Amino acid sequence: MSIETIEREFRKKISAKIRLAGEGMERFRVFTPFLFEDGDHLSIVLKKKGMRWVLSDEAHTYMHLTYDIDERDLHSGTRQKIISNALSTFQVEDRDGELLLDVPDGRYGDALYSFVQALLKVSDVSYLSRERVRSTFMDDFRALLCEVIPEKRRVFDWNDPKRDPQKMYTVDCRINGMPRPLFVHALTGDGRTRDATIALLQFEKWGIPFRSLAIFEDQESISRKVLARFSNLGEKQFSSITANQDRIAQFLRESIAE
Repeated sequence: MSIETIEREFRKKISAKIRLAGEGMERFRVFTPFLFEDGDHLSIVLKKKGMRWVLSDEAHTYMHLTYDIDERDLHSGTRQKIISNALSTFQVEDRDGELLLDVPDGRYGDALYSFVQALLKVSDVSYLSRERVRSTFMDDFRALLCEVIPEKRRVFDWNDPKRDPQKMYTVDCRINGMPRPLFVHALTGDGRTRDATIALLQFEKWGIPFRSLAIFEDQESISRKVLARFSNLGEKQFSSITANQDRIAQFLRESIAE
């Protein structure tokens, strides 16, 4: 397969903004629109190893995380669990800090899609270092849905058990009882907004029919780029729960009445 064909497959499968740049013999830099929380781009290289093509971050992801986290802390406790789950789910190999994924049977687009998601999931450990006292937003969110939606029609913290047994892609509340269930996300910051974006992309890829609703704690606190990517997928959004409680309740009642 020519490099032009590979680039076209990347663009078709993932994003029209992806491009490849040669960096020597059988080695190409993969430029994508995907970012770490601080705005740095993911570092991805497509290169030949023996008779096979692999995607590699060339140890950049861990290096990027160690700007804020001690390297030893990446391999213990909750951080280690997050990283191990991400690598296992997407079949990414950790070879002395370099993250690698074989391209199987010429499926370049599928491989890059999985590799990007693995890197983003690994980067989630950075949020543990900036954990702040949680407001009452999540309690208010649950209380509102419990008030408006009958118990038999709502499932909190839903995931697809057959396709996603490790619960990598979750919905804060799934509302059932209509042709397309309503997936409701409660979004408190950039991390949860980005995770919701990835989850909606995966649900689309799996062919799951759904509608989506996003309720933000404070939409103005979400970075412009993160919000723009989410808005390309999300349907109905409310910028906060306090200023829109009546409108949210009305929207939910109309949704379950359809």
